[in-house]
Amino acid sequence: MFGLSKLFSAKSVEKQPVISALSEYRSAAFAIGIEQHFIDAIVQNDDKSLTISLNLPFAAQSEMQQVSEFLIEKLNVPVSIIAAVKITEPAKYKTIKHIILIASGKGGVGKSTTAVNIAGALKNEGAKVGILDADIYGPSIPMLLGLVGSKPTTKDNKLLQPFMSDGLKAQSIGFLVPSDDATVWRGPMASGALTQLLNETQWGELDYLIVDMPPGTGDIQLTMSQKVPASGTVIVTTPQDLALADAQKGIAMFNKVNVPVLGLIENMSHFLCTHCGEPNHVFGKDGAEKLAHKHGVPVLSHIPLAIDIREYSEQGKLIANDINAQVSQTYSAAARLIASTIYYQQHHNAVEIVITED
Repeated sequence: MFGLSKLFSAKSVEKQPVISALSEYRSAAFAIGIEQHFIDAIVQNDDKSLTISLNLPFAAQSEMQQVSEFLIEKLNVPVSIIAAVKITEPAKYKTIKHIILIASGKGGVGKSTTAVNIAGALKNEGAKVGILDADIYGPSIPMLLGLVGSKPTTKDNKLLQPFMSDGLKAQSIGFLVPSDDATVWRGPMASGALTQLLNETQWGELDYLIVDMPPGTGDIQLTMSQKVPASGTVIVTTPQDLALADAQKGIAMFNKVNVPVLGLIENMSHFLCTHCGEPNHVFGKDGAEKLAHKHGVPVLSHIPLAIDIREYSEQGKLIANDINAQVSQTYSAAARLIASTIYYQQHHNAVEIVITED
């Protein structure tokens, strides 16, 4: 917790109104307000405006514009916010503070595309992020990050250097096996290869490592769940009954191995008609809500079936990096909610998750 003495600047600032106003702010990510100990400094400028420095304990930088607008309305003075993500928890795994598993009950639901864009969104929210492609039999991360054909390197002949793409650190079996070759391995071999990739990559300090899991509930899922201290898992599904049935099996498996299910992401949730702009629920409606309600977990996001996502992916780019793309805001909101859910689960016994339209 930051000492209150740091709230004072060279000029006298009434800190309590600021703290009180911040404690009232609510959103999906800031479920219980921006607490007092998030504040690093409050400075009153010559024009009577306020500059507030915040140390965020989870990735949520892009929401600070909304926080600033909230404070302007509450305090009736111009307010600007400078925010830095500083996750103070000790590393759970070597130098990695949080490991987040992105899983699905079946293939074809857009899990890898979702995983890599969530990773990109977390990075854009101010965190240090890596992504590990654990889909040994069908690695997609090299293509999604535009790294097909890249060869691994090492500085000490012991640890592999992760690949860098738009600020993300990445590792995948796809960098070690030719893309046109089949990975014909039994379960223990695949699990061993994954463990090596995780342990023998020089990740450096990371706030979040996103793990793109293979579909299903097999050996690799059990290995990651039992041997790696994951902070939680996110289940990706589509509204279809078949996908939901398999997603339910995934939730049941993670519950059995005591990995917290942070929530569901409903991918291909709807298609926006290019003529009338109305949502068309091609694959069904409200499936994720029903499954989430049954298991007492939130629906973190509804990601539309959008041609832009496919086009960016085929070019090896992340649509999450395009601030002008509407769907990038959807990934950003999901990333903030995932990060805040992990934080609140660790620091508070009971938190009401508020899902808003933004």
